[in-house]
Amino acid sequence: MTARVSAPPEAVFAILEDGWNYASWVVGASNIRHADEHWPARGSRIRHSIGPWPLVIKDSTIVVAADPPHLLVLEARMWPIGKARVRFDIAADGERTTIRMTELAVKGPMAALPDPLQAKLLGPRNRETLRRLARLAEAKSRS
Repeated sequence: MTARVSAPPEAVFAILEDGWNYASWVVGASNIRHADEHWPARGSRIRHSIGPWPLVIKDSTIVVAADPPHLLVLEARMWPIGKARVRFDIAADGERTTIRMTELAVKGPMAALPDPLQAKLLGPRNRETLRRLARLAEAKSRS
């Protein structure tokens, strides 16, 4: 899934690297309980809650790889639902930026589904996540 943003890659990554801002752009994240000081360094973690009250699940997301402002790979846990690998590739595209988001369930019931079916099921959620990320990055680049 891709989005083109009217902001430079640095503005996009600035949103991704603010761990306390995670619930502002990740669909389903309801609040942040803690963000490691060195987020998004490899191995750093955000402790978050997902879902609406009273069905809130407390879990975490860990940075697998980061190459600011071009790459961020996360392992998002949502136990007992599962675990997903989420990758953001960020590239300058003229005066705009292209963000490519790839999410793949690696544990849990959804991991048994083929990748194309996972992408189709996660598509609406990921489109909204990218829309929110784009909106925040564009606002940041204007400030």
